Amino acid sequence: QVQLVESGGGLVQAGGSLRLSCAASGRTSSTYVMGWYRQAPGKPRELIAQISRSGAPNYADSVRGRFAISRDNTKNMLYLQMNGLGLEDTAVYYCNAQGQNGYWGRGTQVTVSP
Repeated sequence: QVQLVESGGGLVQAGGSLRLSCAASGRTSSTYVMGWYRQAPGKPRELIAQISRSGAPNYADSVRGRFAISRDNTKNMLYLQMNGLGLEDTAVYYCNAQGQNGYWGRGTQVTVSP
């Protein structure tokens, strides 16, 4: 069992930045593929960034070049640096371990204002 707790969400103006963090505990999360998903109102949850156990990242087209995912396996932490935020980035952001059938955090709200 893995527990995931997100933090760092909030209200930011368009063009601004936020850094999300995810603290993992329980079974050794450093062996898992980790990712960030988001769900905007009225839309399905989507994978926006994923990082392998060795640190290789992958991004959805919608965030590539603006967001950066990273992990610190020594601290069991996952991060998402978000730059150049736009109104379309408003969503609840979820930390995930081991894909859609894996483990989920409760989410953190990111709201981008004009």
